Amino acid sequence: MNKKLIGILCAVGAAVCYGTNPLGALNLYAEGMNTPSVLFYRFGLAWLIIAVVMLFRRESLRVNKREFLTLTALGILFIFSSLTLYLSFHLMPAGVASTILFTYPVMTAAIMAFFFRERIRFATVASILLSLLGVLLLYWGDTDGGALHLGGVVLVLVSALTYALYIIVVDKSPLAMSSFKINFYVLFYCAAGMAMFALLSGQSLQLPSTPRAWLWVSWLAVVPAIMALVMMVYAAKYIGSTPTAILGALEPTTAVLIGVLVFGEPFSLRLLCGIVLILAAVTIVVLAKGNKRAVDSK
Repeated sequence: MNKKLIGILCAVGAAVCYGTNPLGALNLYAEGMNTPSVLFYRFGLAWLIIAVVMLFRRESLRVNKREFLTLTALGILFIFSSLTLYLSFHLMPAGVASTILFTYPVMTAAIMAFFFRERIRFATVASILLSLLGVLLLYWGDTDGGALHLGGVVLVLVSALTYALYIIVVDKSPLAMSSFKINFYVLFYCAAGMAMFALLSGQSLQLPSTPRAWLWVSWLAVVPAIMALVMMVYAAKYIGSTPTAILGALEPTTAVLIGVLVFGEPFSLRLLCGIVLILAAVTIVVLAKGNKRAVDSK
């Protein structure tokens, strides 16, 4: 019972930590930092922390060719997922962007059904339709009656798709290594990718110029990255992946509350309905996966 309670608290904590991404990003944007700089220092600092952890664990960094290629693919996917999400924060409310991002479990289920021959269930079809309707409501959900920025919506959908692909690659690839080692390489690729994006786009990597900026960079590296990762592992271990994923619905809820209460982002009944539909779609997918595992184990 104690482990179950700890697992629930860790799942809630992980979801809330992930949902604080806009809190750090928008404050750093207000400090004048551009998107590649925010992500470069976020990933770079998180990578340094993971490197220190691995040093104390005395874990080998050696990988074979197949593992190297898989880790490279994961790094590229995570670069695109993070970059498109953070760029969308410039074009639309961060809370709404984080909610649309939460369509990634539905995308994962759809990809597995269509490309890996998982049986297409009614739950999968229903969740896809609900999530599409939810995204449409969010798109047309401004309080002034106008539509959200189309480019912002496309960026978030690309972010959700690349994150879904990231999950599938992790699931289908036989990576026999710890999550620390995987994240050591993925975070390195992400930091290097942000530096390359800044160079190619003609933007400079801006050093955080104030203690407040360094505080928010540290926040992004520690809270929605490392802390969320650690708590997610314990949650999955103590209560299972299905309840952990369901409690993950607190992630976009946290982002919406931060956007509305801290940054004064607009909110309306239509936005609320869109959020509820997306969360319902994700819940259907998660419950269907959980029921399938329960049946298969009998």
